[in-house]
Amino acid sequence: MYSKLNLKKGDTVVVLSGKDKGKQGEVIQALPKKNQLIVKDVNKVKRHTKPSLKAPQGGIIQKEMPLDACKLMLICPACNKPTRIAHKIIDGKNLRVCKKCGESIQ
Repeated sequence: MYSKLNLKKGDTVVVLSGKDKGKQGEVIQALPKKNQLIVKDVNKVKRHTKPSLKAPQGGIIQKEMPLDACKLMLICPACNKPTRIAHKIIDGKNLRVCKKCGESIQ
């Protein structure tokens, strides 16, 4: 069994630790089984690839690698501050809510 991620694709996050500490970016892909997220323009690495059908040229390609979810924190769209997430049930829907300002996060 794996834990549920509080972050989703499209969320803006900030990196809390590591070589990219303080960088902000948008979540491109969530990997809940591995408890990891891929963030745009964060944790980029260079990969040497052979020519193939996908990349006929081959060469050195830069791509984003996954980050552990515990190293990321959501930035609230309403108050623009890094925040933890609360869950509230409103009108039968489970909504994510900012702990700092109380606004709901889509």
